[in-house]
Amino acid sequence: MTERTVYLDPPPYDWRSRKIEVWSYRWYATVRLNRDGYADVMRRKGLDFELPLAYTEAVDAARKASIDRILYDGNSDTFSWTNGPEWITLFVPFRHVEATVEALRAAELDHDYSVFRALADEMALPVDDWLAPGERQLVRRVDFDPPPSVFLRYLRGKAKQQGVRVNGRATAGSVWIRPTLSPVQKQLREEDPEGYPGWKDRWSNYEEPDNAPLRPWVGGQDQGLSYGSNPVEFREVTTPDPSPCPCGMTLQDLVGGSNEHTDHHTAWTFGIRAPKNLEWQSDLAVVTTQSPISWRRLANRVARMPQKEEHYDFNSWTHLGEPEETSDNVRAYLLKANGRVIGYLAAHDDSKHRSWDLIDGSQYGEEDLTLRPRINLIWVADIYRRQGIGATLVRALADHFGCQVPDVSWSTPVSGAGRRLARRGSSKGIWVS
Repeated sequence: MTERTVYLDPPPYDWRSRKIEVWSYRWYATVRLNRDGYADVMRRKGLDFELPLAYTEAVDAARKASIDRILYDGNSDTFSWTNGPEWITLFVPFRHVEATVEALRAAELDHDYSVFRALADEMALPVDDWLAPGERQLVRRVDFDPPPSVFLRYLRGKAKQQGVRVNGRATAGSVWIRPTLSPVQKQLREEDPEGYPGWKDRWSNYEEPDNAPLRPWVGGQDQGLSYGSNPVEFREVTTPDPSPCPCGMTLQDLVGGSNEHTDHHTAWTFGIRAPKNLEWQSDLAVVTTQSPISWRRLANRVARMPQKEEHYDFNSWTHLGEPEETSDNVRAYLLKANGRVIGYLAAHDDSKHRSWDLIDGSQYGEEDLTLRPRINLIWVADIYRRQGIGATLVRALADHFGCQVPDVSWSTPVSGAGRRLARRGSSKGIWVS
């Protein structure tokens, strides 16, 4: 599947045109409605540019079903997105790309959300049926399609969301399961009904029928060693509240068998591993909106680190569509060391600045209209901080633009770490915009 763009507005096409952008990954495709310029024009005219509630609900339902399908097929990526009014992003299996494009077109132009609802129904999986109580065998190509081990892993993840434990085993062509509900999870849901709306206990009082299938024993560990045992006793104690981790996630994310926090924390600490298919001719790479997509995807991945750490609403690098020239020369500086990207600086050029002496509460100076490089964001991997990496990136930005470090402009608000960095390069004050 090739990357392509579908315009919704008639020609001539420009930055105000609404368009649907499609690009593919290994397991799925991303379909994004770009209405950024359209929303900006509507905003300036004082017209309503927000998405109707029915629109966002239909998109959310389709997105939930499509991500479920992607995970069901064996993919383990994490997904983040924006949901209008400027952007609408969906991640869909390849076979549903055309239907998703048509659903976006119908919703945006005809205000018809039924196509999205039909798409969500088509992609919906019978998870409730799979997790119904009782010992049973699910057969591949009859009850499910992925490899049995992949399907069992998916079921365990869905069961965890419901507080259910899947006692399961994957065989060559099937999966044996027996979903059960632990007393602890039952108590949690009964004590917090508002936190689990619509939840229903189907497992506690379930009794196996006399003709229920018996899972065959295939050797390995002895069976029945818990027969006649006494339940574990639990006591109420006070434990620390889940606290945030410096990488931006919570310590609670470390439990449950997921590697998401561990992988993110490793990347945040040591940097993003540089893909082997990218040839670095020097340690510093300047990525623009016209660079090959592999470089732009790397910039987007690195930009997720400060987004997660500082809990920003948006990723600072979003140029993942077709190569395009920007009027303000948007670019990202990626610094590599030891096979990993350890430094990131996002910048563009701007001609509206004011001087500032870096003192809290002091007023900005008169407006200056000189074209300058403007720093949007700087991030350095944790173990490389306070070693001059940030200053190296700022000097690289100034050298690339052809100016001195004091001539660089900083986007506001400037963080405490940013101020310390700025003072080292320009002790008398900086330009801000």
